[in-house]
Amino acid sequence: MFIQTEATPNPATLKFLPGKVVMETGTAEFRDEASASASPLAARIFAIPGVTGVFFGYDFVTVSKDGPEWQHLKPAILGTIMEHFMSGAPVMGSASTSAQVDGDEEFFDAGDETIVATIKELLETRVRPAVAQDGGDITFRGFKDGKVFLNMKGSCAGCPSSTATLKHGVQNLLSHFVPEVQEVEAV
Repeated sequence: MFIQTEATPNPATLKFLPGKVVMETGTAEFRDEASASASPLAARIFAIPGVTGVFFGYDFVTVSKDGPEWQHLKPAILGTIMEHFMSGAPVMGSASTSAQVDGDEEFFDAGDETIVATIKELLETRVRPAVAQDGGDITFRGFKDGKVFLNMKGSCAGCPSSTATLKHGVQNLLSHFVPEVQEVEAV
């Protein structure tokens, strides 16, 4: 098994591509060791000292760290991911899959349903594929008074360039196609 790694715009995260499907549908994010108990793979990665976050996309795993340099962490993470996939164990625990996948409630006024549908379609077709290439995800959380609220996950959470991505990329795109959008904010 050969696992590729890719740098992300966030220096505290690294993207691992195991050459296999990681999450068939949705995404899953683990920000601490306690939440990682929902996933055998995430729990194994969190056992490595210095790991502070794990994110699963369709065909990648993004790992966040603090402290140790990647040259010290990367071999342990690669070994852990390889051992897990070679063992045939599931990525997610059976009862926890639906609870971890995009679990936050959305909010918007009933009269804004068509606006929200357009925003979601633009996010799904134009924004999320680009962000996934960098090891992250952006999901819709809400729309109120011209402001779109988005949840940033994986390498996007805490990324130094995430503000620029939101303001110059996502906000410009959404306001171009949906004039009602005045601002975009991360929650």
